[in-house]
Amino acid sequence: MNQPLAYVHPQAKIARNVVIEPFTTIHNNVTIGSGTWIGSNVTIMEGAIIGKNCRIFPGAVISAIPQDLKFDDEETTVEIGDNVTIRECVTINRGTSDRMKTKIGDNCLIMAYCHIAHDSFVGNNCIFSNNSTLAGHVTIGDNVVLAGMVAVHQFASVGNHAFVTGGSLVRKDVPPYVKAAREPLSYVGINSVGLRRRGYTTEKIREIQNIYRILFQKNYNYTQAIDIIEAEMEATPERDEIIQFIKDSHRGIMKGYFNSN
Repeated sequence: MNQPLAYVHPQAKIARNVVIEPFTTIHNNVTIGSGTWIGSNVTIMEGAIIGKNCRIFPGAVISAIPQDLKFDDEETTVEIGDNVTIRECVTINRGTSDRMKTKIGDNCLIMAYCHIAHDSFVGNNCIFSNNSTLAGHVTIGDNVVLAGMVAVHQFASVGNHAFVTGGSLVRKDVPPYVKAAREPLSYVGINSVGLRRRGYTTEKIREIQNIYRILFQKNYNYTQAIDIIEAEMEATPERDEIIQFIKDSHRGIMKGYFNSN
């Protein structure tokens, strides 16, 4: 470790090959995995569990107590997976008694000035562009991209492989595989570029497109659309995932396609 001007609590559990730059503060009850680099002027507070080969850039504050008046000093955590990059001035708050933790999966990129609030769960391989914000109790799936200045309402969910365009306000749940844009947030197609990059075939992309045409472009309500999809389309993991996401939604699903012209 290289921390001639850093403070590391003597009971923090730091792997031997972690690099800690000057002016960083690491509190008690912190665990940091091997190969991780901690830049200068980072604050890592109690309850942080950080994986291997992460990079945390200057000004980040990890595992501060929640900005929630109901918080009663519970022993909660922030859990960050392996190979996660956290850029400048990101803030990640630990959980409350609801979920007891805030969690970020593996291989994520959290760009500068993002905020991830208490009890939010983020999947693997996600990218959050600058200034994106998650309110409390948010659930983000795997391979999700939030463009710059996206704000996600508390208790909202974003499904796997979704792409949300910059400046969007996510008040309702965003189902898997879609692109979401406009105000109010609406379906504007599926995330075909992202799916191709991740190895989805043309046939599989077409299948997902057909599901969302029924859901969002045929003027059915969601109950009718799901009944038609289940009756007429072959059961596949993607079909079943989309249907289950909609059935499990507590906030309701974002709007379908509309022509703004």
